[in-house]
Amino acid sequence: MMKHIVMFRRLPGIEKNEALERELVGRMTTLDQQIDFARDWRVAANELDRPICWDYVLEATFDDAQAVARYLPHPAHAALVADLKQYFEWVAVDYTR
Repeated sequence: MMKHIVMFRRLPGIEKNEALERELVGRMTTLDQQIDFARDWRVAANELDRPICWDYVLEATFDDAQAVARYLPHPAHAALVADLKQYFEWVAVDYTR
């Protein structure tokens, strides 16, 4: 199994827009409904106010690296990424568990 973890935070210089953020995070939360080969899917907000913390985390599990490779260009994922990059920056880690 391949674990896919992505952390998100607002881009530097972008003011918080609660309605937009709620909409984007909602789309992240339900993206797995369009990706039938995602095994586990969780999106959570950071709960502690510390300088090193990012705002959100997405944790997903796929069967293998090939499934992650199929996920990345998936039309539903690509459409969300196009909107996310206007508001968030992110980092990702993919590893076999």
